[in-house]
Amino acid sequence: MYVYLLLLYSSAFGQSKMRSINELINTEDPAWPLVQERILNAKNKVEVLPVDNKLAQDALFKTQVTTRSPMGAIVYMTGGILIDDGWIRILGSGSERLNRSLPDWNKGKTFDDFGTPCPYLLIADDAVGGFYVLNGGGLGEDLGMVYYWAPDNLEFEPLGLTYTDFLNFCLNHDLNDFYKELRWRDWEKDVKNLNADSMYSFYPFLWSKEGKDINKSEKAIVSAEALYKLNVGFRQQLFGK
Repeated sequence: MYVYLLLLYSSAFGQSKMRSINELINTEDPAWPLVQERILNAKNKVEVLPVDNKLAQDALFKTQVTTRSPMGAIVYMTGGILIDDGWIRILGSGSERLNRSLPDWNKGKTFDDFGTPCPYLLIADDAVGGFYVLNGGGLGEDLGMVYYWAPDNLEFEPLGLTYTDFLNFCLNHDLNDFYKELRWRDWEKDVKNLNADSMYSFYPFLWSKEGKDINKSEKAIVSAEALYKLNVGFRQQLFGK
C-alpha cells in the first residue's frame, strides 16, 4: 500500500513530465472491474454517470493517473458517480449532469497548471457544501489520505481513508450517521432536484455559533464554484490560511 501511495503521489501531485494517454491506460490490470463490482454490491444508492470517450481521455491525460488505480479508472470510465441521489458527487471526467472533470475542477484551486505539484486534490463534494480532498502533502504527513473539508467548522478533518477506502465509504458507509448534524428535514426531496454542480448554502453559516441547528437556517442554491470560493475566503478570515 505504501508503494502504491508513492506512485499515486508522483503521478497525481508531483508529475514533471506529462505521460501520454497510452501510457496511462492500463489494459493488463485495470482497476475498473473491481470498482464496478463494488458499485454493483453497494449498500447505498449509486448512479454512474455516462462517459464521453473524448472527455475521458482528456481528463485522464490531465490527471496523470493510470487506470490501474481506482481514481484513474473512475476518471476514465465514468462521467462521475452520484451517491444518495447526488448528495455526494465523486468527480470523474465530467458529464451533462456533473459538468466538472476532476482535473479541470482542481485547476486554479489546488494547482496552477496540469502536471504540477499540488498540496491536495479535490476528489468529491456534497450537497451541503463539504469537500473531500486527497492529501498531496499540504495537509500533513499522511500522504495520499482523504480529508473532509467540513462546512460546519471549515476544518480539514482527517478521515484515515485512502482513495480506495473513501470509495468504499461512499458506497457502503451509513451516511446518515456521518452526516447526522448536516442533514435537514426533507433533504431527500431537496437533493433530488439539485444539480450536481450546485450546493446548498446556509445562513446563518453552519460554522457560526448561530448556525449549529441546520433546520433553523435558511438555505439557498448556489454553484459549487461560488461556495468553494466563499469558504476559502471565510477560512482565511477565521484561521489566516
